[in-house]
Amino acid sequence: MRLAVVILNWNGQSLLERYLPGVLEHSRGAEVYVADNASTDNSIDYLKASYPEVKIVCNAENWGFARGYNEALKAVDADLLCLLNSDVEVTPGWLEPVLQFFEDHPEVAIVQPKILDLLKKDHFEYAGAAGGFLDQLGYPFCRGRIFQSLEKDEGQYNEASEIFWATGACMFIRREVFQELGGFDEDYFAHQEEVDLCWRAHNKGHKVYYVPDSHVFHLGGSTLSNMNPKKTYLNFRNSLFSITKNLPRRVAFLIIFCRLLLDGIAALRFVFQLKFKHCIAVLRAHLSFYRRFSSMYSKREKTEFVTKYYATKSIVWSHYVNHIKKYTDLVKH
Repeated sequence: MRLAVVILNWNGQSLLERYLPGVLEHSRGAEVYVADNASTDNSIDYLKASYPEVKIVCNAENWGFARGYNEALKAVDADLLCLLNSDVEVTPGWLEPVLQFFEDHPEVAIVQPKILDLLKKDHFEYAGAAGGFLDQLGYPFCRGRIFQSLEKDEGQYNEASEIFWATGACMFIRREVFQELGGFDEDYFAHQEEVDLCWRAHNKGHKVYYVPDSHVFHLGGSTLSNMNPKKTYLNFRNSLFSITKNLPRRVAFLIIFCRLLLDGIAALRFVFQLKFKHCIAVLRAHLSFYRRFSSMYSKREKTEFVTKYYATKSIVWSHYVNHIKKYTDLVKH
């Protein structure tokens, strides 16, 4: 299979200087692209001068993650696409296990490697860890990361396994499936668009897998840190978008009502933590969701919805009430 590694960039010259050499060194046989979201720094000049072998796709505006990739990938001709964050350090041999897995499992559409923390390399990283899941109310979490609790990598997730969603920090997807799904939903702008993409893939009968024989290190927070109010806004709003689009109508309405209550509690918790901007971000997320509800509802797929989309009933209850911090403890309950 022809593989293209596509790195989305926005004013990230320093990240390209640090991590692109490793991508080129350890990705022999793949074409490497940089999709630039109208950067105003010297990223493009740097690439042209230092790495003429890298193909550059220039977007007209900063379209965020979703549209940024949708537009750029129109110019990429490959059987398999690797969407890679600019702040990821790849490792020797990172591509071979993934390529072999796709060859051996034609039913698999999307793959994620093991994502480790670049600053603490024996621990999983927030964005993706050992593969993503949802609880019954649509809250995302990962093996190796539940909310802000990150596990040490002790080989507990060293078997290839089916997951529900793969992180956009390093996602491999068959091009034909990406096109079938219509790419990312551009209304998300950034954050959780990969959850929605994988959910839609499941609804169409595709499989998503985690392949730990490939691992990379992710810096994280290069665009928005985990505690940035804008990220809070996008995560809360986009999660509601995904529920509206990807569940049977009656189930979706019930969960949205429950989320209204739980997200309200989350907003109050931010108040008690004196994180007032995050409280406002949650409120703004719900207001934006209600304004866009009709357009989101119109995007519902005319296919069968998967009924088993969740791995646990409530990750919020498990974590904050039962004090569960590890996936391995979660599955015992």
